[in-house]
Amino acid sequence: MNILIAYHSDYEHTQRVAEAVAAGVKTTLLDEAIQSDVQLKQAEHVNLDDMRFADVIIFGSPVHMGSVAWQLKKLIDSGSKLWMEGPLEGKIAGVFATYGGYGGAGGGVEQTLIALHANCLEQGMLVCGFPRTLTGFAEAGIHWGLAVRTGNDEGMPEGISDASLVAARAYGAYVVETALRMKD
Repeated sequence: MNILIAYHSDYEHTQRVAEAVAAGVKTTLLDEAIQSDVQLKQAEHVNLDDMRFADVIIFGSPVHMGSVAWQLKKLIDSGSKLWMEGPLEGKIAGVFATYGGYGGAGGGVEQTLIALHANCLEQGMLVCGFPRTLTGFAEAGIHWGLAVRTGNDEGMPEGISDASLVAARAYGAYVVETALRMKD
């Protein structure tokens, strides 16, 4: 099984979340004794063949002004050729976002996750949300996917809680478990 985790990161927060998601993926694949290749790549280093080759694609973005970071969106938009050919149809996708935002607001995280869902669905992919029964839902889950708060109440970068990283590992495991169930 080939898994691609494509993300953009500004302050290394999204990268840390992507690494935690990858850890959850790898642990599950080891537990299941599944031969795999897990690629963790910044969006600007991903090409269309990476996406064609992957059985599972997980996209991650910081929230930029209430939306997907342009660097990840550029990668997704470059996939219009894939849309014409259809090689992503039926593949499993996952989505996650990191966000700051003033006060307790989500800073556009829900809109960002919805936009990522729409992009995956446009390609014919099957997208995994974040079920409320999954470990870490209360810390970093919403039904659209993994949502990790990285900012303080003033909207400035603060860091990632250990509980959010646990949720990220759980989400990575869930996405790959879903792919394995679909493969059977």
